[in-house]
This record gives sequence, structure tokens and C-alpha cells, in this order.
Amino acid sequence: MCWKNTEESFLNQLANGRFYFGKDGKGVPRRKTFLSESEGVSAWSWWENKDVGHNQEAKKEILALFGTDAFDTPKPERLMRRIFQIATNPGDLVLDSFAGSGTTGAVAHKMGRRWVMVEIGDHAETHIVPRLKKVIDGTDKGGVTEAVGWKGGGGFRFARLAPSLLRRDGHGLLVIDEAYNPEMLAQAMCAHFNFRFAPNPDVWWQHGQSSERDYLYVTTQSLTADALALLAQEVGPDRSLLVACKAHEAVNFDNISCVKIPNAVLGRCEWGRDDYSLRIASLPKAEPTDLLDGLEDAP
Repeated sequence: MCWKNTEESFLNQLANGRFYFGKDGKGVPRRKTFLSESEGVSAWSWWENKDVGHNQEAKKEILALFGTDAFDTPKPERLMRRIFQIATNPGDLVLDSFAGSGTTGAVAHKMGRRWVMVEIGDHAETHIVPRLKKVIDGTDKGGVTEAVGWKGGGGFRFARLAPSLLRRDGHGLLVIDEAYNPEMLAQAMCAHFNFRFAPNPDVWWQHGQSSERDYLYVTTQSLTADALALLAQEVGPDRSLLVACKAHEAVNFDNISCVKIPNAVLGRCEWGRDDYSLRIASLPKAEPTDLLDGLEDAP
């Protein structure tokens, strides 16, 4: 063995109480770091039942919530609380892509964290949604409810996964699925570009909206410069329009920008392998106008 520091440095730190020699004073010296000098405390890798719960406790929580032992290996709420205390702050976003019985979301909600849970099983509706409703209305009295002072509140949105926008064609290439109708494709593009799907029954080119002045138009057509010029005139100087289309000629308009749908959805997505019959230009249904006719007839 040899000195890790010089003897002078060691004796100086020893005099300042910087070393610990075990309970009996005969152990290997360990350097101290005081809490006032640290930004936090390292978490132990071993957590005892008395601190974070155990499987039997988790089973009892599930029975109290659902009246049946529906899950083989549920997590105790106290375990999730410990993890969130270490890894998150109030307002942080917690993701659980295998939600199971919904313990992650329930504890995150009670601790003031935002959450996203994903589950493909039927219990997403039969168990997770009812559980979170109890958390929100304050009738879930179990788990960490009392420890974190939870009284109820908040809310959540429940969404179902839409069918895939893509499929493999006869050549093995990814293509837009023909099952997608014009409205579904417009909705997909709105979600992709962070627009709210809001088709205007009176304005044929307004399929999505992100602000009072910004709109999205979706079409499977290839737009010429002349067609885009007519569209720019229709949009006017006080509004802006993002056009998602099959293809377009080069344009330079202050109020219009264009993106190709194949690249927006997936870089290798091919068009023209099948007849998709998607005529988005007329979505939503509106009376034809001279401008609309000009776009429809554009080569």
C-alpha cells in the first residue's frame, strides 16, 4: 500500500474530521463528504420493504381498487414514489410504455407529475381508466395517497392508436395504405405538423389550423407554380398556409410554403404504386370555385 495523498495532506484532513475509521475506530479510513458540500445524496441500490413496499402490499392495493387479483406482478405505489422522488421533479413528464395496472400513472398524478401511459391490452379500458378516474375524483385512498397529501384533481385524455398510415406494396416498398380516406390523411398530416384538425366547410383549403392566421392544406395532387399562385392569391397577405402535397414546382410566396407528403410521412414512402383515389383537394366538401377548378385542372 502507499499514500493516496501526501502524509501532510492526510494529517490535515484527519485533523479536520474528514476520515471515518468504522464503528470501532480500526477500519480502513473512508473520506467524508459533508451534505453542505454536496448537491444531493446518492441513492442506495438496496431498498427495504419497510421503505418501498413489497409484492403482497401491491397485491392488496390492486384488490382494493379492482376487487380482484388481476395482475401477477404489480408494483407497490411506494416503490414508484421513491423512484419519482429521485428521478423527477413536480411537473416533469413520466412515460410508461407498458402500463399494466396503471400504477406509474396513478403515483405520478398524485405526486404532481405529468404522465403518458401506453397499453395494448383490454385492461387499458377495464382497469387503467377506472383507476385514474378514482385518483382524480379523490376516491382512491390507498397507496401513497395519504403520504403525499393527495386530495384529488386534474384530468387526462384517453386516445386510441389509429391504423397504420403505411403498408408494404407488392414490391415490398412502404406506401400510403389505400384504406386511408381523405379525412384520415388530413388528420394524420395535421398531427405530424402540430396543427389542429379543423376543416372549414366554407374555405376548401383550410384543413388544419395552428393559430388565427396559420393554416394547413393537404392534397395528393402535384401542384404547378400557376396553381400555387392562384392559391396564394386566395390565402391573401394576412394569412399563411402550409401545403402538404404529392409534389410541387418551385415557388417563392410570402404566404405559402410547401412540403411533400412522402418525405413528411416517411422518407422512403413511395406513391403511384397503387391507385389510392385520395382527392383531398375537395376536402371538406364545398361548392366549386374558379380557383378550385384551376387547381383540379392543373397538370
